[in-house]
Amino acid sequence: MRKALIVGINDYPSAPLNGCINDAMAVANLIESNGDGSPNFGTLLRTDVSTKGELRGLISELFSGKNDVALFYFSGHGCTDRNNSYLVTPDFSDNDYGVSMDDILKMANDSQSTNKVIILDCCHSGAFGNPSIIGGNQAFIGEGVTILTASKKDESSVELCGHGVFTTLLLEALRGGAADITGSITPGSVYSYIDQALGPWEQRPVFKTNISQFLPLRVIRPAVPKEILRKIIKYFPSPDTQFALDPSYEFTNDPTIEHEVKQPYADPSHVEIFKELQKFASVGLVEPVGSDHMYFAAMESKSCKLTALGWHYWRLTTEKRI
Repeated sequence: MRKALIVGINDYPSAPLNGCINDAMAVANLIESNGDGSPNFGTLLRTDVSTKGELRGLISELFSGKNDVALFYFSGHGCTDRNNSYLVTPDFSDNDYGVSMDDILKMANDSQSTNKVIILDCCHSGAFGNPSIIGGNQAFIGEGVTILTASKKDESSVELCGHGVFTTLLLEALRGGAADITGSITPGSVYSYIDQALGPWEQRPVFKTNISQFLPLRVIRPAVPKEILRKIIKYFPSPDTQFALDPSYEFTNDPTIEHEVKQPYADPSHVEIFKELQKFASVGLVEPVGSDHMYFAAMESKSCKLTALGWHYWRLTTEKRI
């Protein structure tokens, strides 16, 4: 079972925000389903949280029970003082700002869910899991806990055009920008996508984790269908194999089409193989040898070979991990 608590708060009495509810609604809508429409997370969207007690209760409920993944997303104000850092709620007061990051980390650490994912788009969110926050000399992030935050502990998180900058990139990543060739989008790939998108003078995302294996946050349709991807070991029996091509692999090399053609003419079985090899080439798994393009490699009777990335997926296929 996969469940997610999505919280966005705009309505702060003395410091209202504009984009947090938009952020929360967009995240909840996106992660409810995968790219093919299949169910993903069972989501609880809350945009009307008004007290720290209410927020703490919702987080406690999220991390109760045994789930495959329990995901908490928060967009709102964050703050820090000498003792702790907090997700701020509208009932904040001096020295009592909201739910402490220390409390949330403890709830996640104590949870029996296999994977606990915490995504925070708020100022000072990078303090989550720091030693100063948990009151010891070393940070303790429990097994199965992953933390992704919008900014470092001493940074603000920016809103722009009705959304947080961080969440805008998070949504892009979850729509497919952070997907691997199989269509899987993990917390690690999401962080990598956001990290590359934000420059050195902008807010910097923070990623912390204690896991042995990522589970995907979302899956989209793969660029190369898995049934085709698995054929990589058929076409390349060893990683250093070069697949020999000739004009019979190019479907336009047909005497019924008015342009220069070469023998051997297009062979339907070769054409089908070549289409799959071109899919591999389109995602960087295969490259032509001695030519700039796969078309010319075929027409000039040259070959193609696996790239370094192709070797990686060849290994995964050989080990039956795809």
